Amino acid sequence: MENINDYMPLSNDWNKERLETLKKMFPDLFTNEGKLNINELKKVVDPESVSETERYEFRWFGKSAAKRKAFSPSNATLIFDEKRSVNATETDNLIIEGENLEVLKLLSTAYREKVKCIYIDPPYNTGKDFVYSDNYSQDKKAYWEDAGVIEEGLKIDTNTETDGRYHSNWLNMMYSRLLIARQLLREDGVIFISIDDNEVHHLRKLCDEVFGEDNFICELVRRRRKTQANLATHIAPVHEYVVVYAKSKENLVINKLPYTQEFINQSFSNPDNDPRGVYQTGPLARPESSTNPEWELTLPNGRKITARWSCSPETYERYIAENRLVVPRNGEGMPRIKIFLSELEGQLPNTWLDDVASNDEASTEIENILGSLSIFTFPKPTGLIKRIAQLGMGKDDIILDFFGGSGTTAHAITELNKEDEGNRKYILVQIPEATDPKSEAFKAGYKKISDITIERNKRVVERIIEEKKKEQPDLFTNGHKEDAIKGLGFKVFKLVKSNFPRVEWAPDPEKTTEENIELLKKYIRDKEAQLITAFNRDELVTEILIKNGFTLNYTLTKQEEFKKNEIFFATDGEKETLICLDISIDMATVEHFKKHNTQKFICLERALDTTKKWNLKHYLGDKFNAF
Repeated sequence: MENINDYMPLSNDWNKERLETLKKMFPDLFTNEGKLNINELKKVVDPESVSETERYEFRWFGKSAAKRKAFSPSNATLIFDEKRSVNATETDNLIIEGENLEVLKLLSTAYREKVKCIYIDPPYNTGKDFVYSDNYSQDKKAYWEDAGVIEEGLKIDTNTETDGRYHSNWLNMMYSRLLIARQLLREDGVIFISIDDNEVHHLRKLCDEVFGEDNFICELVRRRRKTQANLATHIAPVHEYVVVYAKSKENLVINKLPYTQEFINQSFSNPDNDPRGVYQTGPLARPESSTNPEWELTLPNGRKITARWSCSPETYERYIAENRLVVPRNGEGMPRIKIFLSELEGQLPNTWLDDVASNDEASTEIENILGSLSIFTFPKPTGLIKRIAQLGMGKDDIILDFFGGSGTTAHAITELNKEDEGNRKYILVQIPEATDPKSEAFKAGYKKISDITIERNKRVVERIIEEKKKEQPDLFTNGHKEDAIKGLGFKVFKLVKSNFPRVEWAPDPEKTTEENIELLKKYIRDKEAQLITAFNRDELVTEILIKNGFTLNYTLTKQEEFKKNEIFFATDGEKETLICLDISIDMATVEHFKKHNTQKFICLERALDTTKKWNLKHYLGDKFNAF
């Protein structure tokens, strides 16, 4: 049965999908009319407490609405900004300028379960920082047409403690974004969230609900400043946290860290010049309380010792044969075995980030790139993001940061890839928040925070390319420049209004669903008649492909076999389809799909008459989509 949303260019409706999944698994929980029976669901969840009104739960004002907003579809779109992109053809990295909840919704289908690691540094709830507004809609002039105006849709007033919803405002902002972000994480994915004392306890409870209490990994602690301000009332705060949760703890592997040279010098040596290199020794004997078997071994000097050993007699003989046995105190101590540095995977990380750069170094990094310490306040150091990437992702994985700020995450990943020849990709999202007209950033020409995000990383890429030119000039002079800059750069996309005027149409409450669908069809015919000539074709293609689950790294190839219509083959490496934006689909094209019915095909709804549409549906079935 047709419904109005069938004709709307919307991102995936996760609420609908969740309900359909529930219906497939438990049809007995639904009425004959297909509605969820809440009472039946309660009986399944906890029959003993159907009438119970008191239970432990984390509640705040606006929680239900925030959850609905998270899973409701978006009718906005993204457009490619070629002018501000850097080496776009050589990279899969993305910097997206836009309100992050809407952007996450648009990414949620194509990038579902593809992101290995998320790092976010959300605005801390200090009473001075802004709080994102979720009163985002298609007709917000302040957002869409004048990003310099600070109104709803871009940001709202400071969240003061006199506001009765001081914590609720912050929780609502975080809750909806974490819910949809979780959809993007792989099953072995992990999220790292920077936070201070103001909301860390609430963030833990919030993440327990979104990711599950069992998937809590740890709270990393870092010293954010080397110096301290003596203006605090009681104790000067110099630390902050990074809260870590897994999508699924049983699937998560946290990478070990390389040993520092200082640690190697302190813990490893090679007193007998073993050709296998430096080593440390570990005890062979186990405590009396252990369950290891007890047996008697004979040392090379003939001394016999009975104890609970960590190996079998056969393994002990192999240790001797391989020169792995060490007996301290000239053969009078307890036997130990050699543990070679070359055989170790690395050091197990711990929760104290005492070796990670502070925010003081982060400000210096900003100055080195953009020329001033004051361009961006409270940036995070690249060293922190590098450590997070080392722990939470492999060299070919994707990291997402949807509070992009000054662009530290992109900067860190670009440098880390250069250092270890990795191929990590990043997706950054930053709202076009206006800078203060009195600020150094504004005076330097950065009218929006997202301008800083993009410019910083443009300069990072340019600096690395210049370094490569000096190191390997032949790559740039002998026609192999693409090898030197592969992966260096980013595509810029912007969140914009839908290209389809139909999103502004509203149903008439006095009319039936069938009557409203006919009115919508007429609206589409009338308002979108000049769609192709009035709008940029590439932007229209992007919107259609995003909402059909394609990633933003798709390619288009014109198909020459079609003579009556201009048709392109679109692919992102996983999904593929033929797409046509002509104002009319020729009958010869329709006949083509009669013989080639394994191909997917997308065209405009208004390009078809009733007969052509019926034929395409008949030939292609679910592989046909009229937008």
